[in-house]
Amino acid sequence: MKTLVWDLPLRLFHWLLALSVTGALVTISLGGNWMVWHERCGLAVIGLLAFRLVWGLCGSTHSRFASFFPTPARLKAYVSGQWQHQGHNPIGAFSVFALLGLMAFQAVTGLFSNDDVAFYGPLSRLVSSDTGSLLSGWHRSTEELIYALLALHILAIIVYRVRGKNLVGPMVHGKAEVPANQADPVKGGGWIALVIALVIAGAALWFATGAWIPAPPPAPAVPAW
Repeated sequence: MKTLVWDLPLRLFHWLLALSVTGALVTISLGGNWMVWHERCGLAVIGLLAFRLVWGLCGSTHSRFASFFPTPARLKAYVSGQWQHQGHNPIGAFSVFALLGLMAFQAVTGLFSNDDVAFYGPLSRLVSSDTGSLLSGWHRSTEELIYALLALHILAIIVYRVRGKNLVGPMVHGKAEVPANQADPVKGGGWIALVIALVIAGAALWFATGAWIPAPPPAPAVPAW
């Protein structure tokens, strides 16, 4: 039977994050005037990750981090072939946490980064020049890790598809095929939780834009001779 596994907010988060990360990777490759959109994509990632953090605590059953955190007992059950739960399996959970952690690192360091020419992150004024250069270096050097993790993510989807399990479909419509005796009704993740998650995501996005930072004082006027 088919049962709901992934709630709508989580599915929207997944595809919006994929779109934002793709946009960030494409625009950084194009450079130039596209850097404005690179920053916008990075800010979108910040807001989305803030939402996911909250949703991972108060969302529906299989969206909560506690439901799929790869504990030793869960890893043992999966390796021994006794894993029968819905949602992410323990190996998939490692991929989820790795991707979320790396994307968070990239997005946060990007807020303080600069290219010493025309691009300055929205929070770059809060750190010294040396710190900004250090964070910029980290931001650039870990880009290849994103490509590597995304490639592994896509490879896993293909492998599961070859073995007869479709991972993409459930992330579109939310339902997965499970034995009737293993169906686990989705609970939680109601409107109150959604509003809280959206408010916190909005606050994180506003903070990341640097709109709260006082504008620098104007340059002294040059006397006319």
